[in-house]
Amino acid sequence: MEEPLRSLSDGVYGAELDRRIDEAAGVIRDRLARAPELAAPRLAIVLGSGLGGVAELLDAEPRIVIPYREIPHVPVATVAGHAGELIAGIASGMPVLLLSGRAHPYEGWSHRQATLLLRACLTLGIETLVVTNASGGINPAFDPGDVMLIADVINLSGDNPLTGPNLDRFGPRFVSMTDALDADLRMQARAAAARAGVTLREGVYLMLAGPAYETRAELRMLGTLGADAVGMSTVPEVLVARHHGVPVLGFSLVTNKATPEMEGEVTHEEVLAMGPIGAARLQSVLGQLLPELG
Repeated sequence: MEEPLRSLSDGVYGAELDRRIDEAAGVIRDRLARAPELAAPRLAIVLGSGLGGVAELLDAEPRIVIPYREIPHVPVATVAGHAGELIAGIASGMPVLLLSGRAHPYEGWSHRQATLLLRACLTLGIETLVVTNASGGINPAFDPGDVMLIADVINLSGDNPLTGPNLDRFGPRFVSMTDALDADLRMQARAAAARAGVTLREGVYLMLAGPAYETRAELRMLGTLGADAVGMSTVPEVLVARHHGVPVLGFSLVTNKATPEMEGEVTHEEVLAMGPIGAARLQSVLGQLLPELG
């Protein structure tokens, strides 16, 4: 009888996945050791499409930039708006890692491969994860340029990065996702947004596999399921962080209307064009929030 694991055709699971995470973490650890202030990062931020400007919140020095291609086993981001580099720096006196850009499953990577870099970073002692993305606004009250605080997630991507033998050193076989997005962090984010004068939306983020945008019938379905925003990322990162026991805070930048009544077609160029509006608002919120996280 055929072994069930043969269905994981990428071969990246179990002991092999553990080995690759360890090798990637070793390279990152060695590079960070060149600046002792950066050697023990406490916060990681995953930057979605068009959010590379968040790096401006870091002090000019010390700073270390590691292109993804220099980290073994890490997929290189190929989508416009994703720089594909790991940036280490200091924000509000705290050592921070910015994952500037992500590899998406729709590019051909399994969820285990797409989250390998994040898992390597989490092994360095990360205490808090902030995830960001660009999304379509399913909630008709949302407008392009809005920032949505992610209250919960729905995974309709058809995959899960925890599939395969459990990596016991990271977390349990069965991970509770009842409160996937940390309530205390969300409360801090609301207060930070108020100080920054930014109106935060709040809602549920739903992940689909992509890369095609949704049909009108699919958008009607997603709204019925309780989604407020839809995208093609982020949920795998929330899953592996919760597996590691790391609390997660999430923000979604609404770059386009994604309601059945929308006019015209959605394009990636439109997503990138609207990104700077929401990105400026999110940077203001993070500028107020980072001192609280330290």
